[in-house]
Formats: sequence, C-alpha cells, structure tokens
Amino acid sequence: MNQDRLAFMSFPRLPGRLTTEEAAWHLGFSPHDIPVLVAHKLLKPLGSPPQNATRYFAGPDLEKVRTDSKWLDRASATLIRHWRKKNEGRKGDAGTLV
Repeated sequence: MNQDRLAFMSFPRLPGRLTTEEAAWHLGFSPHDIPVLVAHKLLKPLGSPPQNATRYFAGPDLEKVRTDSKWLDRASATLIRHWRKKNEGRKGDAGTLV
C-alpha cells in the first residue's frame, strides 16, 4: 500500500469532498475504475465539472454506497463487463506477435 493511501485511510473522519483517487481508495476500487462508474451513473461527481476538470465526490455519499452490498455488487459487475468488453479487441492482437 502506498504511503499516501495509508495516510488517507488512517484519517479519523472523511473530508467533505474527495478526489477521484481518494474516492477509489475509500471504495476499494482502482482510480481508473471511477470514471467508468461515473459514466454508468453509479457515482455522481459534485457540481457539473467540465470534462478536463478535477472531479470531487461527496464523502457522505461515498460512505453510503461503501456500506451498501447491493451497490458494490452492481458496481463490480459493471466494471467486469466494461473491462471485458474493452479487452475483447486485444485478443486478436496477441496472435500477431511473432
């Protein structure tokens, strides 16, 4: 576990808003999974950030979904489907390496 994550996880209380990376740490996902969850409307960033802006997430909302086993199941299944579909195209490329 990296030092930043370890320090974040040792906070006695969550901050009011968390970055994408902090949200991922808190929920137990990878930072690259958070945009997928946002795209599938399983997470909602605060405000209406432009595409290239930093996204922040509400700590209380993240705590609520973190303890919801049905939400975690849906999020995990969504990520599995997303990455499986994304990686399907790579299977054909592996055979061409000689």
